[in-house]
Amino acid sequence: MTEQTMAAPIDDPTARGFTRYQSLLIALLAFTQFTIILDFIIMSPLGAILMPALNITAGQFGVAVSAYAFSAGISGILAAGFADRFDRKRLLLFFYVGFTLGTALCALAQNFHVLLLGRIVTGLFGGVIGSVVLAIVTDLFPLQQRGRVMGFVQTAFAASQVLGIPAGLFLANHWNWHVAFVAIVGLSIAAIAVIAFAMQPVDAHLRFKQDGNPFHHLIATVGQPRYTLAFLVTTLLATGGFMLMPFGSAYTVHNLGIDIVHLPTIYLVSGLFSIIIGPLVGRASDAFGKYPTFVFGSLVSIVMVLIYTNLGPVSLLTAIVVNVLMFVGIFSRMIPSQALMSAIPDASQRGAFSAVSASVQQLSGGLGSVLAAAIISENPDGSLLHFDRIGYVVVAASILSLTAMYFVQRPIAKRSGRRIV
Repeated sequence: MTEQTMAAPIDDPTARGFTRYQSLLIALLAFTQFTIILDFIIMSPLGAILMPALNITAGQFGVAVSAYAFSAGISGILAAGFADRFDRKRLLLFFYVGFTLGTALCALAQNFHVLLLGRIVTGLFGGVIGSVVLAIVTDLFPLQQRGRVMGFVQTAFAASQVLGIPAGLFLANHWNWHVAFVAIVGLSIAAIAVIAFAMQPVDAHLRFKQDGNPFHHLIATVGQPRYTLAFLVTTLLATGGFMLMPFGSAYTVHNLGIDIVHLPTIYLVSGLFSIIIGPLVGRASDAFGKYPTFVFGSLVSIVMVLIYTNLGPVSLLTAIVVNVLMFVGIFSRMIPSQALMSAIPDASQRGAFSAVSASVQQLSGGLGSVLAAAIISENPDGSLLHFDRIGYVVVAASILSLTAMYFVQRPIAKRSGRRIV
């Protein structure tokens, strides 16, 4: 069975627009991503409140933060062998319930050990959800629609920045940090109910013959030579992206000279622009081609990263403009790259491929953070030294990913015979 029989046919009217159910499904998948991303990124801004409340050191807090990424990376590998053996709706519900229980553990934590356990459980389940979402999108939407779908789903990242982090900090400041996690649990329970009662089964992949041994299924997926280059691109994109993220706040305050009280303004404006940019980039990738859009995003990213990492003290307006343009580049790479990656695996291996790819992304992101920490150092005034070197590494990774992606998309373009890549 080909990809076109797994989704709406190319000449089907639904390939040009979304049905009411498809629109509901896209919104639901975006909302699940919103809760997952919010749970992951809210730990960092809550750190200043959480550490004294639990009487833990910065080192212990760092362990709690990294525990999510590493457990998510491990769970992706473990889940890959089973990812194509079940209805994807059931799989999404299973992991989402586990994620919600892990977040509830964080909400109830009264000491470091319970918090650490909560982050490990949350990572084990939450780290797989993104791959399940990608597999669902690939199964239900043809390639020429996936740019738009990914554009909407990826706005979850921006929405978590614009809505989630300020709301979480508001709840933590006015009550306590536990309430921020309780709110995520409440949102997740609502999403679980909608998934259970409104989402249709996603089980067309079960028609394909499955390997009886999950371990063999994992090995067969990882061992596919044509998947190796795709995993390499994922590694390069994640490593480069995660090198800048952990130190962005400190660099903005201490190197760019932006007062810490204005820091939320930068994130707010950047996030608002990202909510607008995401769907536009998705439409552009479907209209002009996913690889050309990826090239555009990579070039914008390279230029803006070089400018950003070599800036001195600037005005608030300049800092906002630079951040917004960086987000344009990031989204213009991320959305078309995910749409292209979705066309690579065979229908019988989509779940496993997505799970392994998510695992590679998590582990590469952790590696990128460690590498960045090894490159930079801190001056007595708090400013970061050698931040420009991180920029050069990110640019090198971007150039390599741009080259590798060319070879990834070539066989997709040949198979499709259409200008959709």
